[in-house]
Amino acid sequence: MYAAAMLPYEIEPEALSTLLGNAEEPPFLLLDVREPQEVQLARIHGSVSVPMGEVPSRAHAEFDPDGRIIALCHHGVRSLHVAAWLRKEGFEQAQSLAGGIDAWSLRVDPRIPRY
Repeated sequence: MYAAAMLPYEIEPEALSTLLGNAEEPPFLLLDVREPQEVQLARIHGSVSVPMGEVPSRAHAEFDPDGRIIALCHHGVRSLHVAAWLRKEGFEQAQSLAGGIDAWSLRVDPRIPRY
Protein backbone atom coordinates (compact mmCIF):
# COMPACT_ATOMS: atom_id res chain seq x y z
CA MET A 1 0.00 0.00 0.00
CA TYR A 2 1.26 3.47 -0.88
CA ALA A 3 1.14 6.39 1.54
CA ALA A 4 -0.86 9.42 0.49
CA ALA A 5 1.22 12.18 -1.04
CA MET A 6 2.03 15.02 1.33
CA LEU A 7 0.22 18.23 0.45
CA PRO A 8 2.39 21.30 -0.14
CA TYR A 9 2.61 23.72 2.78
CA GLU A 10 0.81 26.41 0.79
CA ILE A 11 -2.24 26.49 -1.45
CA GLU A 12 -2.80 29.24 -4.00
CA PRO A 13 -5.99 31.34 -3.79
CA GLU A 14 -7.30 30.02 -7.11
CA ALA A 15 -6.88 26.41 -5.98
CA LEU A 16 -8.73 27.17 -2.74
CA SER A 17 -11.51 28.78 -4.76
CA THR A 18 -11.83 25.61 -6.83
CA LEU A 19 -11.94 23.48 -3.67
CA LEU A 20 -14.65 25.66 -2.18
CA GLY A 21 -16.70 25.57 -5.37
CA ASN A 22 -20.30 26.34 -4.58
CA ALA A 23 -20.31 24.30 -1.37
CA GLU A 24 -22.40 25.71 1.46
CA GLU A 25 -19.88 24.29 3.95
CA PRO A 26 -16.22 23.78 2.97
CA PRO A 27 -15.09 20.11 2.83
CA PHE A 28 -12.20 20.99 5.18
CA LEU A 29 -11.51 23.36 8.05
CA LEU A 30 -10.86 26.85 6.70
CA LEU A 31 -9.06 28.27 9.72
CA ASP A 32 -8.77 32.06 9.99
CA VAL A 33 -5.92 32.76 12.43
CA ARG A 34 -6.20 36.56 12.37
CA GLU A 35 -7.32 38.63 15.34
CA PRO A 36 -11.08 39.24 15.77
CA GLN A 37 -10.87 42.89 14.68
CA GLU A 38 -9.22 41.78 11.41
CA VAL A 39 -11.92 39.17 10.79
CA GLN A 40 -14.54 41.91 11.21
CA LEU A 41 -12.91 43.87 8.38
CA ALA A 42 -12.80 41.01 5.85
CA ARG A 43 -13.51 37.29 5.89
CA ILE A 44 -14.02 34.32 3.60
CA HIS A 45 -17.44 32.73 3.96
CA GLY A 46 -17.26 29.44 5.83
CA SER A 47 -14.04 30.20 7.68
CA VAL A 48 -13.70 29.51 11.40
CA SER A 49 -11.94 32.16 13.47
CA VAL A 50 -9.30 30.94 15.94
CA PRO A 51 -6.64 33.60 16.59
CA MET A 52 -3.09 32.34 16.11
CA GLY A 53 -2.31 32.60 19.83
CA GLU A 54 -5.20 30.26 20.67
CA VAL A 55 -4.33 27.51 18.18
CA PRO A 56 -1.93 25.58 20.48
CA SER A 57 -4.49 25.34 23.29
CA ARG A 58 -7.42 24.46 21.03
CA ALA A 59 -6.01 22.36 18.17
CA HIS A 60 -6.01 18.92 19.76
CA ALA A 61 -9.46 19.43 21.29
CA GLU A 62 -11.20 21.04 18.30
CA PHE A 63 -9.46 20.06 15.05
CA ASP A 64 -9.55 16.69 13.28
CA PRO A 65 -5.95 15.42 13.04
CA ASP A 66 -6.89 13.41 9.94
CA GLY A 67 -8.79 16.23 8.25
CA ARG A 68 -7.55 18.87 5.90
CA ILE A 69 -6.96 22.28 7.46
CA ILE A 70 -6.30 25.40 5.41
CA ALA A 71 -5.15 28.31 7.55
CA LEU A 72 -5.33 31.92 6.43
CA CYS A 73 -4.24 35.28 7.74
CA HIS A 74 -3.66 38.74 6.25
CA HIS A 75 -0.63 38.07 4.02
CA GLY A 76 0.13 34.38 4.63
CA VAL A 77 2.95 34.62 7.19
CA ARG A 78 1.06 33.80 10.39
CA SER A 79 -0.94 31.06 8.66
CA LEU A 80 2.25 29.44 7.33
CA HIS A 81 3.63 29.35 10.89
CA VAL A 82 0.36 27.80 12.08
CA ALA A 83 0.38 25.21 9.28
CA ALA A 84 3.98 24.25 10.11
CA TRP A 85 3.15 23.97 13.82
CA LEU A 86 0.05 21.88 13.08
CA ARG A 87 2.08 19.49 10.91
CA LYS A 88 4.65 19.12 13.68
CA GLU A 89 1.76 18.23 15.99
CA GLY A 90 0.48 15.51 13.66
CA PHE A 91 -2.04 17.41 11.54
CA GLU A 92 -0.44 16.20 8.32
CA GLN A 93 -2.92 17.85 5.93
CA ALA A 94 -2.46 21.39 7.27
CA GLN A 95 -1.79 24.09 4.70
CA SER A 96 -1.60 27.87 4.48
CA LEU A 97 -3.33 30.16 2.00
CA ALA A 98 -0.46 31.72 0.02
CA GLY A 99 -0.67 35.50 0.24
CA GLY A 100 -3.51 35.36 2.76
CA ILE A 101 -6.83 37.11 2.48
CA ASP A 102 -5.10 39.99 0.69
CA ALA A 103 -4.18 37.70 -2.23
CA TRP A 104 -7.67 36.19 -2.11
CA SER A 105 -9.16 39.66 -2.53
CA LEU A 106 -6.79 40.59 -5.37
CA ARG A 107 -6.96 37.32 -7.30
CA VAL A 108 -10.30 35.65 -6.49
CA ASP A 109 -12.91 37.86 -4.86
CA PRO A 110 -12.49 41.65 -5.16
CA ARG A 111 -15.64 42.12 -3.05
CA ILE A 112 -13.54 41.20 0.00
CA PRO A 113 -12.18 44.48 1.39
CA ARG A 114 -8.43 44.99 1.52
CA TYR A 115 -6.83 46.55 4.56
